Amino acid sequence: MASRGILILTSDEIETILLNREMQLLEIVKEAYLAHRAGESSLPNSLFLRFPNGDGNRIIALPAYLGAGFDVAGMKWVSSFPRNIQSGLNRASAVIILNSPSTGQPFAFIEGSIISAKRTAASAALAARVLHGASNDGPNSIGFIGCGPINFEVARFILAVWPNLKQFLVFDTDPERARQFGAKCRGLSRTVEIATMPESSDLLSQTRLVAVATNAGRPHLHDLSMCPTRTTILHISLRDLSPELILACDNIVDDVEHVCRAQTSVHMAEQLVGNRDFIRCTLADLLGPAAPPRRDEKTVTIFSPFGLGLLDLALSRFVYEASREQNYGVMINSFLPEPYLEAR
Repeated sequence: MASRGILILTSDEIETILLNREMQLLEIVKEAYLAHRAGESSLPNSLFLRFPNGDGNRIIALPAYLGAGFDVAGMKWVSSFPRNIQSGLNRASAVIILNSPSTGQPFAFIEGSIISAKRTAASAALAARVLHGASNDGPNSIGFIGCGPINFEVARFILAVWPNLKQFLVFDTDPERARQFGAKCRGLSRTVEIATMPESSDLLSQTRLVAVATNAGRPHLHDLSMCPTRTTILHISLRDLSPELILACDNIVDDVEHVCRAQTSVHMAEQLVGNRDFIRCTLADLLGPAAPPRRDEKTVTIFSPFGLGLLDLALSRFVYEASREQNYGVMINSFLPEPYLEAR
C-alpha cells in the first residue's frame, strides 16, 4: 500500500541542509533550466491573488512539473506583503508542496521562503557567471540596489562564484537598511570592501555588475547612460526599469512567455512596441553551444528572471532527499486518508 505520510521540513532544517552549498545549488538551477529548455517540464502561468484594497499585498501560486531526473510535481505558495517590514516581519513567506508525478499524492510540506531566496540568487549568480565568465578574472565589484534578503542571498552566491571579489556597492532608499545590509555582508567575507552609495546613479556609474531587488511596483530607474560598457543588470524584482530602458538594452530572460505578463518592465516594453523582438534569448539558450550574439557590445545587458516554479521544485527535491539521508524533518504518518476500499 502507498504511504499515507507527509514530511514536514522547517526553516531551521532547510538552512542546515543548504549551508555552504551555493555552487551545488547553482548547478541544480542550471540543470533545471536546461531541462525546461528541452521540454522536460510543465509550467502553467503563476496565479496572483490580490486583495480589494489594492495596497500591493499579494499571494502567488507557482505550480510546476520537472522531469529529466528531478521527477517531481508541486507548487510554491508565496506571499509578498511589503508593509510587513515596518512591523519587523519578513516581506515574503512561503510554503512548497511536493507531489508524486505518478500518484499525485503530496509527500512533503516544506518552508519555502529560504528555498525561494536561494533559487533566485542561484539564478542571478548563474546569469552573472555566464555573462562575465567563471574565472576569478570576473568583475571586481557588484552593486546592490535594494537591501533585503534576496540581494543578501545574491551576495552570498556571487562570492561563491568569485571569492576574490573586492567591493560591494550598496544603495537603498532607507539609509539605515543599507547600513544593516552592509553589516550583514561583512559576515560573508572578511576582505570585501563595502561602500554605501548616496544615490542609485552613483552606484550604477561605478560597477559593471548590478543586482536590483526592491519592493518597487512601478519603474523608478529611467536612465542608464552612466553605466560602464558591458554592464550587466540582474533585474530580479522585474518592475524597476522603465520600458524605454528595456527596449534600449540587450535583454536576457528565463522564460519569454512568463516574463511578458503581470506588468513587469519587459511586459510593459512589449505593450509599448507590440512585439518581443527586443528579447535576445533565454538564459538556457546562453548555456547552449549556439547562443545568439549581442546586437551591440556597448549596450547594457539586462537579465529579467520571472522566477520559475520549477526552480523551487528542483531545490526542494534536493532538500527532501538530503533530509531523508540526514534524518531531518517530522514525518506525519497518517496525514492522508486510507484508500476508500480499505477504510473501515
